[in-house]
Amino acid sequence: MDWESPGILLMARPFGEADLIASAFTEAEGRHAGLVRHGQARRHAPLWQAGNLLHLRWTARLADNLGVYSAELAHPTASLAMPSAGALAVLNAALSVAEGALPERTPHPRAFAGLLRVIATLAEPARALTELVWFEIVLLSELGFGLDLTRCAVSGQTTDLAFVSPRSGRAVSAEAGAEWAARLLPLPGFLRGANAMPSEADLAAGLRLTGHFLARDAFGASHRPLPAARCALYERLAGTIFLDETDHD
Repeated sequence: MDWESPGILLMARPFGEADLIASAFTEAEGRHAGLVRHGQARRHAPLWQAGNLLHLRWTARLADNLGVYSAELAHPTASLAMPSAGALAVLNAALSVAEGALPERTPHPRAFAGLLRVIATLAEPARALTELVWFEIVLLSELGFGLDLTRCAVSGQTTDLAFVSPRSGRAVSAEAGAEWAARLLPLPGFLRGANAMPSEADLAAGLRLTGHFLARDAFGASHRPLPAARCALYERLAGTIFLDETDHD
């Protein structure tokens, strides 16, 4: 058994004294683990960094074996993100959500495309954060927990949508939700078709929205918390200036 495919490295952890266990996300194979022989060697360190886009080859004697990975570097995402604290925070959050929420060996091509867009926009923090929220919405949908942000759950109208029900995941108009606004999740403009660049408050609201349903459904269903890197990104954005920060050297 073997396959070859471009893939995003989600994580790599030590296995024994010399090897690694790597988890990658590909369009056709989904989230897929494999053994990297001698992956801890210094010469291999730049290759097996989480976030890198790799050309992967997986081989195994039987389909249900762990298998062995080999790879060539296609795009050094990890090293490019390293100088920017903001880019690194977005990357780590996205990878941790994908690694934790995706089932093994199940294709999710829309989620794969969404994660690629996050990686492609890391040089522009506002765009990367926007793409992260959309990636999480697609991921929820692919896992069977889709949100309905197109019409009001109360009135059926498709305009003036301002909130999302934390129970049903359906949009609510400003008028219909006014009385229960404190109990509803804000629906930021960029998720309802507004063309303006999202503000930090809008991006924080987007992360709060998707984070609620990821924590309750995608992770809560298996009694696991939302990944620490994802929580840290929301806290960072909600509590500090993020888009205009001066990145560390």
